[in-house]
Amino acid sequence: MANWKEIKRRIKSIKNTGKITKAMELISTVKMKKAQDLALEKKAYMRSMLEVFLSMSDSLEESKFFRKNETSWKTLAIIITSNKGLCWGYNINVMKKVNQYMKENSSEKIDFIAVWKRWSSFVWRTWNTLIADFSSEFSDNIDFVFAKSISRLIQDTFLNPEYSKIKVFYNHYVNTIKQVPVARDFLPLTKVGIEAYFKQVFGEDFYEEKAFLTKETQKTDYTIEPSKAQVLNELIPMLVDSMFYDILIESKASEHSSRMIAMKNAKDNANKYASKLTLAYNKARQASITKEVSEIVSWVESMKDQ
Repeated sequence: MANWKEIKRRIKSIKNTGKITKAMELISTVKMKKAQDLALEKKAYMRSMLEVFLSMSDSLEESKFFRKNETSWKTLAIIITSNKGLCWGYNINVMKKVNQYMKENSSEKIDFIAVWKRWSSFVWRTWNTLIADFSSEFSDNIDFVFAKSISRLIQDTFLNPEYSKIKVFYNHYVNTIKQVPVARDFLPLTKVGIEAYFKQVFGEDFYEEKAFLTKETQKTDYTIEPSKAQVLNELIPMLVDSMFYDILIESKASEHSSRMIAMKNAKDNANKYASKLTLAYNKARQASITKEVSEIVSWVESMKDQ
């Protein structure tokens, strides 16, 4: 009797686990959709910025954000992981990407900025230099103001000639079931890199056709005051803020997608295991009943002999 009762207890426990993982899957689905919606909300703003960018693209190299510091071999790496676990290989994939880069560029001195605590704890354990940690200040609700504060720190650090370049390591969101860890060149900027960013926001065909420009806009010859250089000094930081905000959104959407898939797999496995245990329970229960019936029949037959 204890055998099938134990199986019954295990079935109840596994079904409860399945309910929990299903709830976590639904929560991650909602959060992932919210992160995707955030990326769409600023398209009107980005369209206006793109028009200005196209009108000044011939002067981009004049900006200080396009100049690489050739006198330094130091790199600043911004690592974006998660504050929570249960998201499959999300954090491990980013860490592998960082380790791969460090091995391939062993001559570089690399300092780190951590966004979310999974990486900050890793940096401290490996005795690397962590110059800033935003883990405790960030949440699932992606705030542009907070993203801008990190972006401006990155920009100020780059303009200090201590670092030659700045890279961002994160999970690029492809779709719900595919997220790719990338090491993205963030600063110094390049014209090709900015064009790739706008193509990512609007779509390559949309960008190439310039369909978003009205006839009036195409004919307009802008008079830029006080100068292109000064306007660029205001425009480029805003563009960098937007680019970093998009990276955070992509990373957060990737995290929620990874957790959603992980919880779905856990739920499915729990249901399959519960089905197997249910079959074992029925067999054990049937065997127990058969044994009891056999004992009763044997007892009745023995009473007849008396």
